[in-house]
Amino acid sequence: MITSKKIGVLMGGLSSERDISLKTGTLIAASLKKTGYDVITIDAGTDLPCQIDKNGVEVAFIALHGRYGEDGCVQGLLELMGIPYTGSGVTASAICMDKVLSKRLFEYHSIPTPEYILYKKDEKEEPVVPGYPVVVKPCREGSTIGVSIVSNKEALSPALEKALRYGDDVIIEKYIDGMEVTAGILDNAPLPLIEIAPKEGFYDFKTKTTSGAAEYIVPARLSSSVTGEIKAIALKTHKVMGCCYVSRIDFRIDPAGHPYVLEVNTVPGMTETSLLPRAAGEAGIGYHELVEMILTSAFIQKNIRL
Repeated sequence: MITSKKIGVLMGGLSSERDISLKTGTLIAASLKKTGYDVITIDAGTDLPCQIDKNGVEVAFIALHGRYGEDGCVQGLLELMGIPYTGSGVTASAICMDKVLSKRLFEYHSIPTPEYILYKKDEKEEPVVPGYPVVVKPCREGSTIGVSIVSNKEALSPALEKALRYGDDVIIEKYIDGMEVTAGILDNAPLPLIEIAPKEGFYDFKTKTTSGAAEYIVPARLSSSVTGEIKAIALKTHKVMGCCYVSRIDFRIDPAGHPYVLEVNTVPGMTETSLLPRAAGEAGIGYHELVEMILTSAFIQKNIRL
């Protein structure tokens, strides 16, 4: 254990995912304290450099979600300050947060992903979508914030307006009917797959953060061949994107069993409803052990190999 070093759990932050980050960070800090670490929690605001310096933080455990915490910003700050930090580095974090850059890398490396178009705020023409239904989502938000499933032309404009509240670029992606599955990667190896079945609607932010709003089946109800294929694609995606040690890759599986990568999460949630701890638990890794394992990633060099 790295008990001699002061660990700062960076949480909260300035993004639309602030509340869930506070929950994640609180649980992580409590786990580290219980295991014997010297821990302080830091609400990451604009004074973050001063807080890190004032509190003598020697290692940063990043429990931030969304903008400024998961997109390479805080990672770059910590690099400048010479503070080791958990998870992926600046480049991988920035690419994974940007859905357009992610899509382009998926395509370049032949990783299956739904067909899409990019729509920009200043465009005069109405977008020509790849057939309904489609998923409309901001390019640089997480946790399905600002996301809509659109089944007809009339509903497209309101969905675009909703997504444009979170940035000037919007992805319009072909909706893949079928099963939602997530694949956690830990210590650069795939964990058991989780099948996600919302009790109503789709797996949006409210469903993700509300206990009992969805059913989670671990392992996912898939054949061994499809399971193996998804795990292989997940690990390839993790490596292609340059992720370090831990990530979570979200998939849609069509009725024929074909998997499509939706996005990569470089700072997976760690609350009581979060998916990574569920998958780790199925693999026999308890919450405290999982937190300690992620902590070790702070001392791994953050390289990216595109």
